[in-house]
Amino acid sequence: MSLLIIGIILFFGVHLLALTPAKATLRNSMGEGPYKGLFAIIAVVGLILIIWGFGSARSTLDESDILYYPPGWARHATMLLVLLAFICLGIYLHKGRLKILLRHPMALAIIFWSIGHLISNGDRPSVIVFGAFLVYALLDIIVETARGTRPSFVPKPKHDIIAPVAGVIMYVAMLFLHPYVIGVPVINM
Repeated sequence: MSLLIIGIILFFGVHLLALTPAKATLRNSMGEGPYKGLFAIIAVVGLILIIWGFGSARSTLDESDILYYPPGWARHATMLLVLLAFICLGIYLHKGRLKILLRHPMALAIIFWSIGHLISNGDRPSVIVFGAFLVYALLDIIVETARGTRPSFVPKPKHDIIAPVAGVIMYVAMLFLHPYVIGVPVINM
């Protein structure tokens, strides 16, 4: 569990720092390139530790690590929420009016993904990981809304069709890749 916690501290620590005025100070003192490089290195190391620590912690679960048992409908709710997450991700990756309308499609994707996985996973490592992502995404929306941050680009109307379709394609791909990438089957074939 220690690797998981260290990974969360590194990954979210650097992301939370980016939500504060300290980001501009660091970027100005270090320069844009070195700041982005250091941010990326810390974030990647943190993410690797989260993945490694999560896998290790889940492989040694005992009864005291089960915080709650998911309800029977959890799997279906998770599948719907993750579909919405991938659609939001598709919207984030494209420059349509939907991106302007949603304002925070990446954070919304993380929120749907996190809630879905919290519904279906009641073990301590899962609650820590998905809860951390949920809290960060909510903070991101709060901070960026308070700053008045809005997407700024000339929308491409065809992206409003392409983005949701891309999201559904990514979702279907993940349904089949989940057992190989994550190690847990989503659907029984």
